[in-house]
Amino acid sequence: MKTRFLFPNQFKMIGWILFVPSFIFAILIPLFEWNIEKYFEFSVFAFYTDDIFRESSNHFFQILKNSLTDELLTFSLIIGGLLIGFSKLKNEDEYISKIRYESLVWSTYVNYGLILLFTAFMYGFSFMNVLIYNTFTLLLFFIIRFHYMIYKLNNTNQND
Repeated sequence: MKTRFLFPNQFKMIGWILFVPSFIFAILIPLFEWNIEKYFEFSVFAFYTDDIFRESSNHFFQILKNSLTDELLTFSLIIGGLLIGFSKLKNEDEYISKIRYESLVWSTYVNYGLILLFTAFMYGFSFMNVLIYNTFTLLLFFIIRFHYMIYKLNNTNQND
């Protein structure tokens, strides 16, 4: 079976190394209100910035001081999640592809169902947090469902 769009199996470990610590930090930083922003502050290029604390707030193409904490966590979570979810298994066959496909469809339905629910019942800045976290939830739901189904498949095969 051809799996043209999947990463090699070795990439899965790199994905776990990126994803797990980033996921833990992404939960712990806001939960404990850690202020680690000052440690990762650099001059960066911005295509556009809208800073509400400046008099002239709209700026195109400029260099500014910014903490890269959010960007590093976002890159690590997305790249790690993609490598985990879309790396080949050691024994990749048609049934695994079917489980991968069904898990992706299921996670998409659940993810957008939750967005609809939160859109109806959350407002203000809390809703903005939902949209930010939603960047990662589709991958997270997919990884959880896919690996759970593989776990169930392996248990079924061992019991037979």
